[in-house]
Amino acid sequence: MPITYSQAGVSIEEGEKTVESIKDAAKRTFSSNVLTGIGSFGAAFRIKGYKQPVLISSADGIGTKLKVAIAAKKHDTVGECLVNHCVNDIMVQGAEPLFFLDYFAMGELDSAIASSVIRGIARGCERNACALIGGETAEMPGLYKKGEYDVAGFIVGACEEKQLITGATIAPGDVLLGLPSDGLHTNGYSLARKLLFEVAKYKVTTVLPELGESVGDALLRVHLSYANALRALRKIKVLKGAAHITGGGITDNTPRMLPAGTNAKIVKKSWKVPALFELLREIGQVPEDDWRRTFNLGIGMIVCVAAADVEKSTKALVKAGFAPVEVGRVVKGKKTEKPKVIYA
Repeated sequence: MPITYSQAGVSIEEGEKTVESIKDAAKRTFSSNVLTGIGSFGAAFRIKGYKQPVLISSADGIGTKLKVAIAAKKHDTVGECLVNHCVNDIMVQGAEPLFFLDYFAMGELDSAIASSVIRGIARGCERNACALIGGETAEMPGLYKKGEYDVAGFIVGACEEKQLITGATIAPGDVLLGLPSDGLHTNGYSLARKLLFEVAKYKVTTVLPELGESVGDALLRVHLSYANALRALRKIKVLKGAAHITGGGITDNTPRMLPAGTNAKIVKKSWKVPALFELLREIGQVPEDDWRRTFNLGIGMIVCVAAADVEKSTKALVKAGFAPVEVGRVVKGKKTEKPKVIYA
């Protein structure tokens, strides 16, 4: 008997249905710089308005946050998380996002799930003024369990070369302002899932009084975009450096913006750690160092400004919709050692 592609586990029709269902959402992100439509072999984007443009790119995924989305059967937020994560990564270096491409893979393609995820990506792109100009939807039977999927993204942004944010002007005495996160964002989920679902035996539907919501809802909060906060500081020309607090927490990410000969002194009690992080620590008796290097602990972005610019920086951030907290200062370090975080 003849054997078809669908008998091998791949449905071309389901793939076409997925693409058709997200075309309108993708087109809403287009600007006049997008020169091709969805379905082209390669996506074309016109770069204009720059004298000496520098392209800044980043690629990332959602990690095991997807396991929570699958368990909760809620797939409409993870796509936006992916975009916001990538946007934050390039904007800390001074870039404005230009375009985004996604990769979605599933063992047995379900167009309803795929469409929900990709529409979330399109929503994130639209909110960040970034064009969703292409991607790949792959069906790979045998590689993923039924109902499971993975999603990743690639973003490209640009800025003038002279506007690159390198952290080179950061000096001892500068102030570190922390911008609140909205949950775990996209990091630490392997530990969080182990603690909540294996150790504590909670389900995604379990409502916890200390959180005021279900475990699933708490874990699926959207990774915030700090685009408007960074734009606000760039506009008044006070931003000396910025660190997106992702994997590695404040401990590992803050030093990434610091020049040689400096360290970051972070005051632990300068902000209130949200209940979710305290709960995770308590359930697993997680060592403090591990806890601080796994989770963002309520701070999703740290920006560096001169001490003299704190007041106007705070006003600009509040106007942009953020509530900054002074979490520490830049202090002198050894030029022969890598910059690090010192907790006080």
